[in-house]
Amino acid sequence: MIQTGNPVISIYTEMTPNPETMKFVANKLLYPGKSIDFQDESTANPSPLAKELFGFPFIKSVFIASNFITLTKTIDTEDWQDVIPSVKQFLKEYLENGGVVVNDDEVLKVKQEASNTVSADDDDVVKRIKELLENYVKPAVEMDGGAIQFKSYQNGVVNLMMQGSCSGCPSSTVTLKAGIEGMMKRMIPEVKEVVAEAE
Repeated sequence: MIQTGNPVISIYTEMTPNPETMKFVANKLLYPGKSIDFQDESTANPSPLAKELFGFPFIKSVFIASNFITLTKTIDTEDWQDVIPSVKQFLKEYLENGGVVVNDDEVLKVKQEASNTVSADDDDVVKRIKELLENYVKPAVEMDGGAIQFKSYQNGVVNLMMQGSCSGCPSSTVTLKAGIEGMMKRMIPEVKEVVAEAE
């Protein structure tokens, strides 16, 4: 049988360490090699998909990465098990109909506050921090539906931005201090402390 039209999309869910977030994984690249975080509907202009997701009354924030979307619900609202089927159905139909996930032209208009991309004006320590985040931290936190982005480095203190399931997660402090800070201190002697940017 010859298939025409858009491919069939399948969506499955994965729990994250944050009980308020759920990871929705697609069999399609959504935002190749990148991620973007929308803390509320007012920031969602670059993503028609995120704007639609905020139409669900229980959605608090939307995080879009290469092949998954992490949704955070408002505390004490719907139980995830009650709403997963409707969210999965919405995502499946939206993607099968060729809906725009992220409009890169709109993203460029929004000031990106945090990034792990090494730039020409980064000093040696910042380059090493960003490379460590990209190569060691990113794969691990993406498995849990989140991202950790470089924000700043000053006087031995690395400031990171928690996104997706990492934002507001009870176990993210342990990950940050025991995992990331320990690894950075070992691999980059100039680093004395790692802190998370407050939302």
